Amino acid sequence: MYKIYKITSNPVVDFAAEELKKYLRMMMPRGGEIAIAYKPDATDGFRLGLMADFGLDTSEAADIELDDILHIDTDAEGGIIAGDNPRSVLLAVYRYLTINGCRWLYPGVDGEFIPVKDIEPVKYHKLADCRYRGQCNEGSESQASMLETIDFSPKIGLNVYMLEFDIPKIYYDWYYTHKGNEKNWEPEPVTAETVLQWKRVCETEIAKRGLQFHDMGHGWNAEAFGISSLGGWTKDENNPVPEEVRQYLALIDGKRDLYKGVALNTNFCMSNPEARKYVVRTVCDYAQENHNVNYLHVWLADAQKNHCECENCRKKTPSDWYVILLNEIDAELTARGLNNRIGGCIYSETAYEPTCEYLNNPERFIFILGAITRSYCYSVPKDPVVEKFTPFVLNVSGRPETMEEHIVRAKRWRDYAAAPQIAYEYHFWKHQHYAPGTLSFARRLYEDVFSYRDNGYGGIIQDGSQRSYFPNGLSYYVYAQTLFDNSLKFDDIVNDYMAHAYGEAAELAMEFLKVLDEYLPQTYVEARHTLNQDVNQYYKPEMQEKLLAVDGITREYEEKLAAFKNMPKRVQTVSVRLLLRHCELCRGLAAALALKCVGKDLDAKEAMHAFMDDFGKYEQSMERYYDHRQHLAAYNFIFNKISEYNQ
Repeated sequence: MYKIYKITSNPVVDFAAEELKKYLRMMMPRGGEIAIAYKPDATDGFRLGLMADFGLDTSEAADIELDDILHIDTDAEGGIIAGDNPRSVLLAVYRYLTINGCRWLYPGVDGEFIPVKDIEPVKYHKLADCRYRGQCNEGSESQASMLETIDFSPKIGLNVYMLEFDIPKIYYDWYYTHKGNEKNWEPEPVTAETVLQWKRVCETEIAKRGLQFHDMGHGWNAEAFGISSLGGWTKDENNPVPEEVRQYLALIDGKRDLYKGVALNTNFCMSNPEARKYVVRTVCDYAQENHNVNYLHVWLADAQKNHCECENCRKKTPSDWYVILLNEIDAELTARGLNNRIGGCIYSETAYEPTCEYLNNPERFIFILGAITRSYCYSVPKDPVVEKFTPFVLNVSGRPETMEEHIVRAKRWRDYAAAPQIAYEYHFWKHQHYAPGTLSFARRLYEDVFSYRDNGYGGIIQDGSQRSYFPNGLSYYVYAQTLFDNSLKFDDIVNDYMAHAYGEAAELAMEFLKVLDEYLPQTYVEARHTLNQDVNQYYKPEMQEKLLAVDGITREYEEKLAAFKNMPKRVQTVSVRLLLRHCELCRGLAAALALKCVGKDLDAKEAMHAFMDDFGKYEQSMERYYDHRQHLAAYNFIFNKISEYNQ
């Protein structure tokens, strides 16, 4: 009978012990009960604890709170499973189980591949190659999907979870009102109070696993002045500006008002010291109340070309004023004796490096690069070269368009703010929907991890839907595995995932995805920055033959895959059935694109909307994996733009 002893007294280690017990019992369902006890002097059984408790060296970690070292030394009866911090102990448990054949391929119980077998000895020691490995909530999210992805994160080696906004009601609204799918699913709205309660539950689950908790981001620019940002990016006529704070809003075109009626997109007058005091006080009050936050992100308003044009603000760039604001926040946090770390954001106008202001205390900060305008048809350049830089002109220059310029300007930021940088990425925002074959997209993620590393980034946080697993979770799996271990080969990760997700159908599924990559290539479906725009950016008549062929191809593979729709492993049944449903989606997408590519824009738009209205009927049955609203948002970028040449 197996025994599990906790050498370290810590809630995360407690949870790690329970997880080890659960999965050992699943692997050996006739093996009997497994006892768990706290026993610092244990010499037998499984011993879980900090490496320091076992006298193990942790000097390879630059910071044992942030860096994850996993140490496993077990035989068939038990042994040491340790980490340099409590979170790493949990990660080491999952790594031990992975080496023994377990896989977590999607969030939730239906995404687990747990073999029935006896355990085998494991010797493993690894410092994670990237310090920051995580995701941030986005898309239309249910509370169930949030809890499942928090649970899923450490199982695949991630260590960061970010919750954007004080109350992320906009994302919950998209789900619970079933935005874009009201015909098939009756709306069931939730209140801000409920969402705030749910956020606290999420924070508790993040803490249970010892994950780095990153919080907030946009919103300070409105909330600090008593203006609600709950509505997200939607214009709200019932969200007036209190007259006593109007003087603090950004002056644009001679007016101080909400930028295009949207609070979240409204900057403030950063040269006004009183306005900055509002923001500094709000940030520091939040930090004092929410001491569970590891990194409190302080970003400016969203959108672009929306900074204050007053005489004083014009004297410095938005990035210089931003550094001044961050220095004042740091000073106030120090005065209050608070040690919260702060996340700054290189995004929109702050993508342009400062010119005269310097960060006083880089040790408190990290900076994220949010290159939202980059093309995902190409990987991040390892050695970026910029032939011509976009000059910064207040409210004329938008975001840099090329990834090369983003990377080079972010490097220049380091001369003014010598803090670590990480990437804040958007692969799973909408771009995965432009890669039906998934294989090329997974390779893009793999290559991007290395390119960011080579450019001096300490990791990545993905801004994306919590339901980014349709038709499978391959891309997310590649992302997580590569961030943790840079020595892994792309083909090995893919083959491992496919074998466990599809079993006997793995070869057929791989073949089908390769065909989709050829006939519905991301470089065409995404199109941005790449194609002839004489008629529309999708005008490419030579694509029509391939697009029309998708109908027959998907029906052929549908017939073959149907033979595997009931598999021995539950996760494989789920995987094959998702792929069968994906056949239908690809047919609808290809049929509409076949019209778009010859300039029949209106016909293409009508065909796509009719198809998606019908396809929405499947969302409820596969909501854990498929985000209908995000698919619609992605396809609207393609089909809602009608050129003057249509019809």
